[in-house]
Amino acid sequence: MIVQQFLRWMADAPAPRRAEATSALARAYLYSDLDESEREAALSAMIFLLDDPAPGVRRAMAEALARSEAAPREVVLALMSDLPEVATIVFRHSPVLLDAELVDAVAGLADPIPVAVARRVGLSAPVAAAIAEVGSLPACLALLENEHAEIATFSLTRLVERHGHAAPLREALLRWPQTPIEIRQMLLQAVGDVLRDHPLVRRGLAGNRAEAVVADARERATVALARAADNGEMAALAEHLRQSAQLTPALLLRAVCTGNILLFEAALSLLSGMAPPRVFTVLATGRAASVRALLARAKVPARMHTLFVVAVEVWREVEDEGADFTDPATARQVIEQVLARYQAANGAEVDDLLVMLRRVSSETAREAARAYVARALAA
Repeated sequence: MIVQQFLRWMADAPAPRRAEATSALARAYLYSDLDESEREAALSAMIFLLDDPAPGVRRAMAEALARSEAAPREVVLALMSDLPEVATIVFRHSPVLLDAELVDAVAGLADPIPVAVARRVGLSAPVAAAIAEVGSLPACLALLENEHAEIATFSLTRLVERHGHAAPLREALLRWPQTPIEIRQMLLQAVGDVLRDHPLVRRGLAGNRAEAVVADARERATVALARAADNGEMAALAEHLRQSAQLTPALLLRAVCTGNILLFEAALSLLSGMAPPRVFTVLATGRAASVRALLARAKVPARMHTLFVVAVEVWREVEDEGADFTDPATARQVIEQVLARYQAANGAEVDDLLVMLRRVSSETAREAARAYVARALAA
């Protein structure tokens, strides 16, 4: 009888009053001590009010029901199909919704629905994966801003692959404390691609030259990034570099010459199939023949073996002297010695490896000069 009186009153009440009454009805259904017949009557009234012409009424119902596990499923599902201002409340908060329903919403509905899903507390990895796979940039940004979301590494990879060109997403990933090192390297690659395709770069450099400049910058940044990695991260980074065809001789040479022997070790271990401790032993104490055998097992081209043997020898000598490899001047010293010894071993012949060495030598000299000036100005 009370519900019947309520519905008769609702027929003539203004929309704001109907919204207040609807909210009270929904809360009574959830929290009041109703008997079975009263609960059934209240549920019937809520289902009837789903057809109220005023969005504010339906929004009030959504706000009252959205956070409760006891909310009637048939009402929640109906609110999911309402106007965005109503549906987003349910998609953002309702624990009644299944992951499969959330995935369908992400795949089949336009923003702001996927954005609302991305902001859910306790968002599961499968739903996060769906957002990373098909979500818009705003939805993906909302996902990264959600501290309670469970995001798998492969989903982070898809975020970079799909939206790495967007600076806001790159910045969000760099701020995200759990971003793995291989994803950070992907961000470096994405920045390089953006720079390579920028009109100013295209006008100033020929296509091949622009590609080479960007590749050099990416290699320098990658080696710098690897310096802060632990053993587990280094293995993941090496695998990522291999899969993305970035594990180049130039990058490995930079690693040796800057004292980042862990990256060189991880790369050779991956390529040769030898355990990292065994690889490190060969690099640290093995004879030249052992180093060459390791390089051959890693399928490093034979024409590069002399260069890497020389680089490893110089690294050992500088390492034994206790040099600080965080100082760019040390890298400059190493690369200059490698260049001199390689030229002596190679005679007067000029090859592409010598050209690469000279380029790396020039870059390290500039980095050392910048560091010197910075220290001088700070003194």
